[in-house]
Amino acid sequence: MEKTSKMVEPVIGIPYNAAYQAPMAHHYYVAENPHQAGMIPPNAIFGHPKGVPIQQTIYRDTPAPFDCVYCGGSGVTAVKSKISGAAFVGCMMPMMLGVCFLLPSMDCLWHKYHYCPSCNQKVADFEKTDLCIVADPTNWVERSFAIPA
Repeated sequence: MEKTSKMVEPVIGIPYNAAYQAPMAHHYYVAENPHQAGMIPPNAIFGHPKGVPIQQTIYRDTPAPFDCVYCGGSGVTAVKSKISGAAFVGCMMPMMLGVCFLLPSMDCLWHKYHYCPSCNQKVADFEKTDLCIVADPTNWVERSFAIPA
């Protein structure tokens, strides 16, 4: 027979109950927000704000309603265009597209800079950095808008 000279140490821990079930983790349902995905809110202002206080203006390709931080006036921005990388790529592939997007009449892929018509200060810019937009004609022109306060 074998002699056991080892001392058995007691085990310290939390007793386990087989019938115990841990509480379930909480699951939260988060609905998709279509406005974060790019959908324009139904209460958006597209033209002159006409005295409506504006919470936020989204500057894109078209003139946008805004409140000028420089002169305090309210109205619609004046938009100036400059050549973008997407327009340059569009001009590099004239055989595939048949048109050159560097022409001023084809400014759908150009950068847009918004200016106040009263004080001529630059208010915002909308730069098109996506070179793949050349192949996406449905998004060539994105309409500017403002959200009322």
